[in-house]
Amino acid sequence: MKKGKIISPTKQKVLLLLAAGLVLGLSRSFHNQRRILKILPKTWKEIDRRYLYRIISEFHHDRLADYREREDGTIDIVLTEAGKQKALSFKIDTMIIPKPSRWDKKWRLVVFDIPETKRQARDALRLKLRELGFKEFQKSVFVYPHPCTDEINFIVEFFEIRSHVHLAEVAKLSNDSKLRLHFDLPA
Repeated sequence: MKKGKIISPTKQKVLLLLAAGLVLGLSRSFHNQRRILKILPKTWKEIDRRYLYRIISEFHHDRLADYREREDGTIDIVLTEAGKQKALSFKIDTMIIPKPSRWDKKWRLVVFDIPETKRQARDALRLKLRELGFKEFQKSVFVYPHPCTDEINFIVEFFEIRSHVHLAEVAKLSNDSKLRLHFDLPA
């Protein structure tokens, strides 16, 4: 997969579902194994089959997944090391946004209007954005100076708030001197 290539939320979900097999195998807790097994079938059914086959083919082409044929003729789809690394990069609790060596002079704005009925998701989103280093610009607007599309897409899918959150990339932001100072960026 090319560096910087954006992975869609559905592709992220498929990658994480493929990784769930790895997690299931590594988990020693029966409770965790049972929880994973309960969620997997429902989640697989939510994904359109034709799209799923196309995604898996793309993963194979990008060397994120591989096919292994068993003796009985069935084929397993397994994650390669690169696929495992990509899946692990989307772990919500340990997620970090890589910082490039040079700033591209663009601001990333996360703008949201999440209804009161999803207050927990809204609060969790705010908390996660702060943890990742975003600066609160207004109550429902957060700013970050580095590329973060994949991470934001994963977060909004994780909290199931896709229709309420928007990501913008802005070349100029008036009065950005405080932001530059906050993020220790050149003037």
